[in-house]
Amino acid sequence: MTAPGLSLRAALAHLAAAHPHAVLTRTEPIVREAVAADFAERYAGVPAVPEARPEPAVRYTAVGDSPLPVLLGLYGDEARLRDWLPGLPARTAPDTVAQLLAAAAPPQRAPKPPCRQVVRTGDEVDLRLLPVLTATPRDAGPYLTAALVHARDPHTGLSSLSSHRMLVLDRRRLTVWMVPGRQLELMHRQALERGERLPVTVNIGVPPAAMIASAVNSRFLPPHVSKLALAGALAGAPLTTAPAATQAAEALAEAEIVLEGHLGEESADEAIGDAAPHLSLPEFLGYDGRARAGLPVLTVTAVTTRQAPLYQAVLGPGREQSHILGTAGALSVALSLPATPGLDVRDLHFSPAGGGMLLLAVAVRKHHPDADRALPPLARHILARHPFVKTVLFTDDDVAIRCAEDLLWAVTTRSNLARDCTAWTDLPPVPMDPSQTPAWAQARHGTPDPPGRTAIDATTPHALRAHTARSLAAHHAISRGSQ
Repeated sequence: MTAPGLSLRAALAHLAAAHPHAVLTRTEPIVREAVAADFAERYAGVPAVPEARPEPAVRYTAVGDSPLPVLLGLYGDEARLRDWLPGLPARTAPDTVAQLLAAAAPPQRAPKPPCRQVVRTGDEVDLRLLPVLTATPRDAGPYLTAALVHARDPHTGLSSLSSHRMLVLDRRRLTVWMVPGRQLELMHRQALERGERLPVTVNIGVPPAAMIASAVNSRFLPPHVSKLALAGALAGAPLTTAPAATQAAEALAEAEIVLEGHLGEESADEAIGDAAPHLSLPEFLGYDGRARAGLPVLTVTAVTTRQAPLYQAVLGPGREQSHILGTAGALSVALSLPATPGLDVRDLHFSPAGGGMLLLAVAVRKHHPDADRALPPLARHILARHPFVKTVLFTDDDVAIRCAEDLLWAVTTRSNLARDCTAWTDLPPVPMDPSQTPAWAQARHGTPDPPGRTAIDATTPHALRAHTARSLAAHHAISRGSQ
């Protein structure tokens, strides 16, 4: 049996066997434009709706005129990732992530790839047959939201595995939003400079290990560790790949659906037709996104699938996106941390309250009085290298940083915010966050100057550690020690 980290189907079956209530099937007919709203209203958590709840995995089996079922919510509970990914560290810290890298397992070639059970090329290619969702009536159109673009440049040796918002333009074309400076954007630019197109595969319904590894920042990985090799470490076994049928590219063999194609010189605006010209799809923070102009166009040359494939999507501001981004983001931060004398980083966690990116909790253990002064420089290091992090919250390692109440307890009893916050105004803001815009600063403070990014020290001073032991926990420890 395939391990759950190596296949979406295996993960879904594992979840259904262990937690039957967490896998639901909706059989009543529903139009594509209503699926996201239905899921948000019935099942989603913060930041899609103001409720802190895990999301079930929901299969919509009668979506418009498409024969493919739509899957939402698969990553809606962080605990599932630990069930599926034996290599995912119980705590995310430099020492545990170093062990993860040591277990990196490059992918293997699948002799009979499931993703090639059905192959459509030429006039058979029609992206409109996929149940691609439109999240809100304000969106520019239907977007792929849980698809991984895989590319490898034989000239440079660079490879990329990353998730992008992709707007369906017509039967064979997609726009692709690439964050400037990231690996795929660099590879595409280099291909164009050589007068070439960049061959790619777009993989939908991928193994959970690949989904998490794709969101790790490649700049912090050692040169010899690819994202697919990192995915093998997370899954506890190598992933499998397969050559594309029409492109010089590799597909994820266990993917439900693979779009083969190329990125060339063609570009298009994200907002087209009758769509509102300034809106895209909802962002991870729970607000509407902004459409963009001049995006690269991906031309699809083949669509290959499993038999009876599942179409997976992720709700933009849904809780599962927070878990994907947050789990990978914590690995990225751990990979980028410097050694700090007298201080150990014991765990890292991105809260869903920040969409899995803006709010980072860092549990530390101090071994020397000088560690009290080491936290602001460490925060500055994190903020400078991870531009989506807005707030770094330091706690002692007796705080459960995955528990929102315990984090607030630490802030309430181990910090005085008027004195224990450090802010930097020279770091670029995240414009997706309304409170980081000049308009917000003008309305709140009477100046358009950027509000800055912040570190909060909610740790106990080294000299006073004995005075802030948690009383019941300490009593319990004493009781155990006397047995």
